[in-house]
Amino acid sequence: MHIATRAVSIGLLLLAAGCSSMPSLSSLNPFSSKAVPKNPPVALVELKPTLAVRNVWSTPVGAAGVYAFSPAVAGDSIYAAAQDGTVVRLDAATGRPAWRINAGVKLTAGAGSDGTTVAVAGEKGVVMAFDASGSLRWKGQTSSEVLSAPAVGQGLVIVRSQDNRIVAFDAATGERKWIVQRTAPPLTLRAAPGILLAAPNAYVALPGGKLLAIALATGAPRWEVSVGEARGATELERIVDTSGMPVLIGREVCAVSFQGRAMCFDAASGTVAWAKDLSSEVGLGADERFLFAADTSGAVSALTREAGASVWRNTQLAYRRLSAPVSVGRAVAVADYQGYVHFLGREDGALLARLATDGSQISAAPVLSGANLIVQTHAGAVAALSAE
Repeated sequence: MHIATRAVSIGLLLLAAGCSSMPSLSSLNPFSSKAVPKNPPVALVELKPTLAVRNVWSTPVGAAGVYAFSPAVAGDSIYAAAQDGTVVRLDAATGRPAWRINAGVKLTAGAGSDGTTVAVAGEKGVVMAFDASGSLRWKGQTSSEVLSAPAVGQGLVIVRSQDNRIVAFDAATGERKWIVQRTAPPLTLRAAPGILLAAPNAYVALPGGKLLAIALATGAPRWEVSVGEARGATELERIVDTSGMPVLIGREVCAVSFQGRAMCFDAASGTVAWAKDLSSEVGLGADERFLFAADTSGAVSALTREAGASVWRNTQLAYRRLSAPVSVGRAVAVADYQGYVHFLGREDGALLARLATDGSQISAAPVLSGANLIVQTHAGAVAALSAE
């Protein structure tokens, strides 16, 4: 979920019409002289790196504005988008643009690609698909704003709009193949939970702490589970939203929620494998041995895949608005609100190195392209980083 500032700012909420339980947002005004962070981000200390990291390349794409954009890796290309309508295809090795177009509308989410189709979402719920050469294939329409990058694969482009409607379009023609509707909670984070495509299902992270498995062929719900249960006396205390992108590990799919839990389920049946109390706004990372999480306090943790047991927990990046973690070589990488990418030891969580980008927040989870880590900053740079 980039989640809060991953879509607008951490703590910015969507309210149902008529809801008046939310306190004043004046305390969130960054220009207010009275604004004092309740939990200020920890200052970074001087670090003697024990891991060689470097910037491989950086290419300007365009600013995110009030939205969060994530790069998509497909083969030897990287696709990215920006609020002003820019959509680009970059060479993964050099960062050089293969093409750069403007969609003709302001964008709210993107990019998604399987290497054949590139999809983005625009204002008022428009969905646009381009071919690998940047030519427009089709435009589609959803019922409300789209904040999560479209999921592209298996001949489909799948989006979830903010009214909790999931729509699948034919990737070649834009024809609507199926629609699934779920009730939206009265109060949620303004977030961008992801959609994971893993045939034969799509796994959709939903507001309200739900994870939904949908048959790709028909749109029929396979199962629906709760990743977190609402608790507390007020609507704010009872917010529990599934965060970030679900991850598939062998025969299990795992997810985490805000004010909820990290959980793994049988991918076919939805049967619970294990659950652990954990609150995150950004989602999980995973590799062949561990699950990784950055919680709402800025602590980064490693959990065993088999049972969710704690392996290590690092608190040195407290309240730095971390991205979801990603495993890269012998390290785990997380990005923060100042554009730093921090590398922690995969086995013990020790800080190994950090690398600066352009100084603006990295909201979306970094993604891997070969041995390189790809990040997209709020100011609009797409960069490749190497950890050796």
